[in-house]
Amino acid sequence: MKLFRLIALLATLTIVAAACGSDTAASVEAAAEAAAAEADEAMADDAMEDEDAMADDAMEEEDHSEDAMDDEAMEEDAAMEDEEAMADDAMRIVSLSPTATEMLFAVGAGDLVVAVDAFSNFPAEAPVTELSGWEPNLEAIAGYEPTHVFSSGPIEGLDALSIENVVLPAAATFDDVYSQIEQVGAATGHVGDAAEVVANMQSDIQAVLDALPERETALTYYHELDNTLYSVTSGTFIGEVYTMLGLENAIDAADPDNAAFGYPQVTEEYLVTANPDIIFLADTICCEQSAETVAARPGWDQLSAVQNGNIVELNDDIASRWSPRLVEFIQTAGEAIAAIEAVPAS
Repeated sequence: MKLFRLIALLATLTIVAAACGSDTAASVEAAAEAAAAEADEAMADDAMEDEDAMADDAMEEEDHSEDAMDDEAMEEDAAMEDEEAMADDAMRIVSLSPTATEMLFAVGAGDLVVAVDAFSNFPAEAPVTELSGWEPNLEAIAGYEPTHVFSSGPIEGLDALSIENVVLPAAATFDDVYSQIEQVGAATGHVGDAAEVVANMQSDIQAVLDALPERETALTYYHELDNTLYSVTSGTFIGEVYTMLGLENAIDAADPDNAAFGYPQVTEEYLVTANPDIIFLADTICCEQSAETVAARPGWDQLSAVQNGNIVELNDDIASRWSPRLVEFIQTAGEAIAAIEAVPAS
């Protein structure tokens, strides 16, 4: 409004100046110039006021947007918490697989587990029972009132009892391992925890691989499952672990057509001929084998691994399960491999 009044005044002064004499015209002209300057200043003030108003509006809109985003994030977090709380309240889990038991506790779902099978010996807080994963007893399982049963194979009859069966079969690849951990996380409302477990495993395994020395010739190995000389080929998951570590399997030829499904039994004569650079013992618990007992076996003193002291004692359970503790197996094997000089005994 101030600007409009100044413009009207300026127009009036101009008319007056035109109608009067020179002296009066000069005064009127000066007044007109002053009015014009004041009009310019008023226009500038109005422009600044408009800019300030626009800035205030923009800031207000931004605040509203941020508040809306914060509210949306809080709603999502609340929804996830409610979902996990509902899972925690509703789920009662029986695990009939040692690997599944370890996965459940690793992702933070241990508090949902009400019973585990007799072989689920890790972690220490797992509620071990006499339940069997090999010969499941439906009546015994139902006695724990589970909503879910985790197992390595499907269990008939659980559907009729309205019990969900989550099956985690033996892993054939690392992707299988990671996928099953994520499956356990999704089933128990611990998706984020499962993702963290997988990421940590991948990082730790990569650290082992990065520490391995480069070799012109790969070391050969023999992995012992028990003291009757059952072993594994490269076609098994355990074999894949060793392949990843840069080793060659010394007994692949013992199961050329996979008739033994990758788990052949070899002879002492076969091993003497194969002469592996390193021996991994996965029967230290079940069969009480050690570097000393292996070295004392008749004829085994001919093996390079025995002569060079390259016998690695493994934890049977860790080496046979595809749980997050798989990392410990890889670390133990990796450290042993890194310490070996690729110079066979003469």
